Amino acid sequence: MIKSPDVSKTVLIVEDEQSIRDVLVELFEVEGNAVSSAELLPEALERLRTQRFDLVVTDLRLGGKRDGGLQVMALAGMLSPDAMVLVLTAYPDDSNRQASFRLGALHFLEKPVDLATIAQYAATVGVRSAFAPAVSN
Repeated sequence: MIKSPDVSKTVLIVEDEQSIRDVLVELFEVEGNAVSSAELLPEALERLRTQRFDLVVTDLRLGGKRDGGLQVMALAGMLSPDAMVLVLTAYPDDSNRQASFRLGALHFLEKPVDLATIAQYAATVGVRSAFAPAVSN
């Protein structure tokens, strides 16, 4: 998929809790970003197959699937290898943390996560948000 000239960064939000997904989408729906979202694993995998992303924010457990977020990270690593991957979880055990890092996650964040923290991490790879402008390289 080709980015339109006015879109500089692409963001994928994968979260099964609608209220959290909506807040994260709103955080990144600013000028210069194209934001996609997915509720469950099949939808997330389809998005990853059809578009490259600069930032992927994924919940670890999706729709009761313990490894849903890990599958998202694995495919993101293959199809959007330059993407920054942020993992959100309410289950921050050590095995999940280690698996996430092995699959390319740069940050493993325990819910509830401060939106400013997510925005700050995103800005380091040039993704703008409602909180922070992009950091120029």
